[in-house]
This record gives sequence, structure tokens and C-alpha cells, in this order.
Amino acid sequence: MLLSFTSIFYETGSPMPQLSLHSPLGVLTITEDEGAIVSLDWGEGMDSRDRTPLLKKAAEQVQAYFDGDLKNFDLPLMPEGTGYRRKVWQALQDIPYGKTMTYGALAAKVGGSARSIGQANHFNPIPIIIPCHRVIGSNGALGGYSGLDGVETKQYLLSLENPDPDMVHPASPSFQPSLPRS
Repeated sequence: MLLSFTSIFYETGSPMPQLSLHSPLGVLTITEDEGAIVSLDWGEGMDSRDRTPLLKKAAEQVQAYFDGDLKNFDLPLMPEGTGYRRKVWQALQDIPYGKTMTYGALAAKVGGSARSIGQANHFNPIPIIIPCHRVIGSNGALGGYSGLDGVETKQYLLSLENPDPDMVHPASPSFQPSLPRS
């Protein structure tokens, strides 16, 4: 696994440490703020020398997830969003590894509509770690996914967690995760 450490600057001028790592889906960048993970993004961040223990732990856990050795992330998370979205993101973490839940069932659990669950998933700043990919349509269709290659990435993650072809609709046979973008 190749790790590169990066930092992002906001208007305050204070750096937010980042760590970029290679994954089967290409380069992922994890961002930390105030001792918690605040985002996981597709693509590489900006170079820096920040090497925080939390970012190292997060990178190790993401790698272990892709290796099939980790089923539950154990990281402090601080996703930024509305109260409703944070409630949805918390509920997503209760969906077991290798399982799925429908948009409607999740809406019944947290309140709101299936559409509002889809919107909260769309704005999830920490995909994979907050597993929005585990939410599917009531008819078994995958619905949408805002990460990388969209629904094909969602299918890849679901198949990684549960290779049972009856669990979800199979991915396009031509799907290959995107190569890291330079």
C-alpha cells in the first residue's frame, strides 16, 4: 500500500491533515479535523508532511477492509451535515457488513422518505467508512451512488462484502474500478 500524506487548507488558513492511499478503486484521500475523520474522497489530496496517528489508523483500516480482513471500522467520525443527514449517517453504520437495507426501511427507521435517505447518502462525506453503499431499492435495484464510477462502484463494494450473486444485481461484466487519476 502506498501512502502519501497531504493537507488541505480552508479559509481560516489552518491545515487539515490528509492521507492519500491507493485502493482497488483508485486513490482515496482521508481528511482529519480535531481528532476525527471528516471526509473520504476519491482522488489524491495536496502534499504535506502531516502524519497523524488517526490518519494512519484510518488508512490501515481502509486497506484491511479492501483486503477482506475488516468488517467494522473503529474510528472517530465527525461528518459535517444537517441534523437529519447526521442521523441517517449514524443509522447507516448499523447496517451489518455484507448486508443491505432498502431506502424505505432506513426511512422508516430514522424518519423521512426514501428520497430523503437517497439525498443524505448522496451527501455522505465519508463513504465506505459510513456505508451508504449498503442501501438499495425496494425492488433490489442498486439505486444511485455518488462515488467514483457510480452504481458500478456501489456494486463493487457490495460484492466485496458479500460475493453472493443473489444478494444484489450483478455488476456490468466490463466493470473495472477506475485507475488513479493523476
